[in-house]
Amino acid sequence: MGTRFFGEGNIGSDPVLKMFLGNGNQAPRGVLRLNVRFDNLVPSDNGMVDRGGFWANVEIWGRYVEQWASLYQRGQRVLVSGRMVEDSWEKDGETQTAFKVMADRVGILPFRVSQVIMEAGPNQGSPPPSNMDSSLS
Repeated sequence: MGTRFFGEGNIGSDPVLKMFLGNGNQAPRGVLRLNVRFDNLVPSDNGMVDRGGFWANVEIWGRYVEQWASLYQRGQRVLVSGRMVEDSWEKDGETQTAFKVMADRVGILPFRVSQVIMEAGPNQGSPPPSNMDSSLS
């Protein structure tokens, strides 16, 4: 399981995409990994001041991540919604642990964005696809 998470921060490094082939009648899917610094902004006499945030890996799983990978960039401000889970792995014979966010949504915030170009989709009236595959739930 995991704890529900909702936070705003900046992407700290280039996104990493890994695709997995589908088996049988399943479409290929993948994971897009982002390293995000979630800040803790509080008001002060001199404006907003960061009072200690944290870094977390953010993972987006689904069929559409390959299309989305080029949209996310280092330094970009994002709003992340998902579940905070503990991740563990072995390194040099020792167990390492860290928290990561399994994202339902990663929204791009308009800070420093100079242009947005929308492509016409095949189903102009259809809602955009969800990044959560029902098969992954």
